[in-house]
Amino acid sequence: MKLLQRCLTMALLGAATLAASGAVFAQAYPNHPIRLVVPYPPGQGTDVLARLLAERASSGLGQQIVVDNRPGAGANIGSDIVAKSAPDGYTLLMGTNATHAMNAAMYSNLTFDPIKDFSPIMLVGILPMVLTSSNGFPANNLKDVVAMARAKPDTLNVGLPSTTARVLLEMIKANDNAPLFGVAYKGSGAVLTDMVGGQVQMMIDTVPAVLPQVSAGKIKALAISTGQRSELAPNIPTIAESGMPGFELVAWNAMFAPAKTPPEIIKRLHDEMAKALLDPEVKARLLKLGFEPGKGTPESLAAFVQSESARWGGAIRKAGIKAD
Repeated sequence: MKLLQRCLTMALLGAATLAASGAVFAQAYPNHPIRLVVPYPPGQGTDVLARLLAERASSGLGQQIVVDNRPGAGANIGSDIVAKSAPDGYTLLMGTNATHAMNAAMYSNLTFDPIKDFSPIMLVGILPMVLTSSNGFPANNLKDVVAMARAKPDTLNVGLPSTTARVLLEMIKANDNAPLFGVAYKGSGAVLTDMVGGQVQMMIDTVPAVLPQVSAGKIKALAISTGQRSELAPNIPTIAESGMPGFELVAWNAMFAPAKTPPEIIKRLHDEMAKALLDPEVKARLLKLGFEPGKGTPESLAAFVQSESARWGGAIRKAGIKAD
């Protein structure tokens, strides 16, 4: 009995010590700069978003968040670095729908698990996609496009400057049996030039890539991919209200830490990111960049990544899209 009591006492002391050390650790964090890995080149949308949030959250954390660009292999190089880093809160990832929902279905040799190898922190930005056309194109909305495509199958071309755009087109085709023909491009500028010049009738791209041209009256917007009308472009009808009820597919950015990062550190990082996103100046700058500010908890991001992996992965596998 005395031995049992002694063991119980030791166990309680041990638990108390661990709890105390955890509390001290949480209070001490962070005590040196934090690295935020961006798996894309400098100047790209994800990089600009990361630097904006890093600047704002650094003041709240009392330590600088340093952006480290590690592009390559479809964002897999930078993601792999973070997945294999120590779970101490000092190496983070600005992830995207590519790193955490698409690449697992597109790459056969992925060196990390986008779900098991990361601790979600917060969804920080949503980037809607827009279907646009040249001004001379006779369709004025997605319903018109579908009707035209069915009347003359495979005669309508859609320029696609990214894999995200290709997946969106495949989902539109699958949802409404619309025989549209996708044309791959290496960048937004080339497809925009070809669309204005009449080489392709339509294109799919992000809001910041097309909205200036729409606002200037150089091209017209047919539909946006958000579930409800976006505050970025409230006059553009959604795909859902254009004959495809429930349709929603957006690009997004979210912050992650390596798996097994202590929950108290995750909470601290989440709280600072949430404060940054609530800042009116930050929100205004995000909207100007073409991002809808994100929100939610680490738990809601975990559920979101699971559902997005199934949605994007299913569309990619069905379309047979491969990156290797």
